[in-house]
Amino acid sequence: MAVQLTKDSIDLGVVIRDSEAALRFYRDTLGFEHVADMDMPGGATMHRLMCGTTLVKLVRLAEVPKDSNPPGGIPGGTGYRYFTISLSNLADVLATCADAGYKVVWKEREIRPGVRVGMVEDPDGNWVEFLQQA
Repeated sequence: MAVQLTKDSIDLGVVIRDSEAALRFYRDTLGFEHVADMDMPGGATMHRLMCGTTLVKLVRLAEVPKDSNPPGGIPGGTGYRYFTISLSNLADVLATCADAGYKVVWKEREIRPGVRVGMVEDPDGNWVEFLQQA
């Protein structure tokens, strides 16, 4: 049986090391709407932000895990390596991220006719892809 969706998007959970750094990137730089903070079991905090209809859950555990994803984005390892945000102002977003001191790991490029992408690394080393279609 196929999944019977009740929402047109997914919720994305990202475990973070530093709440302020993550909020500076996702809320202040990218402009995601910060809708709530929620206490979680064990002293963790979830910062809930909206990107369109997607809920991005930034989770700061009481004790930062010693391990993290392998660095290097897409070629750095297997598993969830990046997520994609479709937008209409790719060049502006990449410039804003660069001006704010974030690493642009892929400058704007055309990946197929009429589709341009760029990628930025968040404070925890996760890659965020921005995609613009003509």
